[in-house]
Amino acid sequence: MFTGIIEEIGEITAISPAGDGWRLTVRAPKAASDAIHGESIAVSGVCLTVVGSTPDTFDADVMKQTLDVAALGGASVGTRVNIEKAMPVGARLGGHIVQGHVDGVGSIVDVRPGEQWSVLRISLPDDLAPLVVDKGSISVDGTSLTVSAVSPVDAESPWFEISLIPETLAATTLGSRAVGDRVNLETDILARHVERLLAFRAAPEGGSR
Repeated sequence: MFTGIIEEIGEITAISPAGDGWRLTVRAPKAASDAIHGESIAVSGVCLTVVGSTPDTFDADVMKQTLDVAALGGASVGTRVNIEKAMPVGARLGGHIVQGHVDGVGSIVDVRPGEQWSVLRISLPDDLAPLVVDKGSISVDGTSLTVSAVSPVDAESPWFEISLIPETLAATTLGSRAVGDRVNLETDILARHVERLLAFRAAPEGGSR
């Protein structure tokens, strides 16, 4: 379990085949300094399991399914990634509940820089649009953010916007994102539960229960 509060920006230093997936080596000194085999680390919002480490790097395997559904599948050596270690029991929940399970991928369609804020508009897969609400929480590349605007319900191409403060621009990879970049999206787990409950309520009588 994560909170979406990024601890450092890491860098992928090696990618090697591992079955039908990858083994990544990520340089992230803060996370690697006390990383232990089997623990979870979120890499740009993707929960990965540590399989080896040095004082500056950690290794993690990425299965093909993850590569297929997450923007991580387009990564290469040198790609910068957001890093967050799993939340310890008893810690403050500074962001929101983030599982590290990517729901889909969006693309940045507009960047509007300002004196203090930068606003990013991000495309939204059709199936995720009902789960994103104005002033609600969303994880973008593992960063806990508040939605500042959403597209109309009848929009042909759904989108949402996030407004980034200077700290977020400096402390995460979102500050260097440009139009066309793909990002990992994880919607609010509470919204996903509500959608599932409503789906069962709407199911014909005698359907699955």
